[in-house]
Amino acid sequence: MGSAFSGKVVLITGAAAGIGKATAQAFAAEGARLILADIDTSNGEATVAAIREQGGDAVFCQCNVADAAQVQSMLEMIERDYGRLDCAFNNAGVEFEQDKLADGDETVFDRIMDVNVKGVWQCMRFEIPLMLKSGGGAIVNTASIAALGAAPKMSIYAASKHAVLGLTRSAAVEYGFRGIRINAVCPAVIDTDMYRRAVEAEPRKAESVARLHPIGRIGRAEEVAAAVLYLCSDAASFTTGIALPVDGGSTCI
Repeated sequence: MGSAFSGKVVLITGAAAGIGKATAQAFAAEGARLILADIDTSNGEATVAAIREQGGDAVFCQCNVADAAQVQSMLEMIERDYGRLDCAFNNAGVEFEQDKLADGDETVFDRIMDVNVKGVWQCMRFEIPLMLKSGGGAIVNTASIAALGAAPKMSIYAASKHAVLGLTRSAAVEYGFRGIRINAVCPAVIDTDMYRRAVEAEPRKAESVARLHPIGRIGRAEEVAAAVLYLCSDAASFTTGIALPVDGGSTCI
């Protein structure tokens, strides 16, 4: 195992699968002490068990990030048990819709906004005070390339991710002078369970989706994890308020 984050206390939401799980494994390999949060207890605890089997330090916390009381309780637990929070990856999110705007559903809108936007806001508003107590830290929020332009038939999802960038950039300016760096990663299509469910519904999409990326394929969760670790590392000490595409070149075209 490496030591770039040895002893650092790191919170990851949406950690039970996909990008969150890959990022947890990457942080664990670099010596971090992990709190992994998700609503999926079974897969969350399995991720913790796998990390511990490799000699890592991780605990699971069931948490719905859209629920203020649950987020507050989780951060109080972190302060009580660890005394600090060095890094946070606010990654929990829900699937995009597949309808044109006028065909949208209010229930879907509320769910996407509750998790993707309110959830990030809830996490940051409880993470930041704890980071301030120990002199600073680094936060990374999961946005999307849908936050960097138009996303036909995904307008609600795109709006939620534009909002994540608004929260990220505004908070970066508010807290930069106090030692907290806040950035966002903007993945393109990544090989996760969410992507596979979408392809199962329309199998012919797989080939056309790959062609959207000049690199010739969709991304891997580990590639997003590498970007998150960079943004949380000392190597990015002068980097804050950015939206980092991890997109195989798709935003170039």
